[in-house]
Amino acid sequence: QVQLVESGGGLVQAGGSLRLSCAASVRSFSTYTMGWFRQTPGKGRDFVATSSQSGGSTYYADSVKTRFTISRDNAKNTVYLQMNSLKPEDTAVYYCAARGGSLYYTRMGDYDYWGQGTQVTVSS
Repeated sequence: QVQLVESGGGLVQAGGSLRLSCAASVRSFSTYTMGWFRQTPGKGRDFVATSSQSGGSTYYADSVKTRFTISRDNAKNTVYLQMNSLKPEDTAVYYCAARGGSLYYTRMGDYDYWGQGTQVTVSS
């Protein structure tokens, strides 16, 4: 059983930055691939970023590449999403997710565990 809790969301002006955190209550956090997804009203969850077990391999959606950075601290059982140069279209509920495995994944169905989400609102 894996429990995930996101934090760090809030209201920010366009061009600003936020850092989201996801704390995992789990044994052997380093054996899990972690991901970030986001969802807006009336739409499904879209892939944002993923990090392999060691953090050595990362992958980003084209819409956030060069602006967002995923990282992890396995000693703290935490994954982060640093969001810079935020745009109004980044407004969404952001979710972290986890699955066992040595690869990274970009599809919602590939993940086994999900947090409750944290709201990010970017004003113009």
